[in-house]
Amino acid sequence: MYVDVNTILLGASLLTALGSITGAIITVYKAYETNKKQSEAINAIREEQTLVCYGMRGALQGIVELGGNGPVKDALAKLEAYLNKTSHKAEF
Repeated sequence: MYVDVNTILLGASLLTALGSITGAIITVYKAYETNKKQSEAINAIREEQTLVCYGMRGALQGIVELGGNGPVKDALAKLEAYLNKTSHKAEF
């Protein structure tokens, strides 16, 4: 078999094309994995914030039951309104 310049150029262009396609696939996969990890982290943060809000609500409710007035009742009302509003939003 005779190897001339055109055969070498054809092989080099084929190798370059395969390398580009492989690089693109790897880039898309890495972006997908990064997005997946970020989504998991965001969901963990949301769960933690939910627990903190419910704990704060319980503490404020306890203070109100012990006779706390003024800013405590306002904070409890605002927190309950916020929790009620956010509980009805759709999760993606």
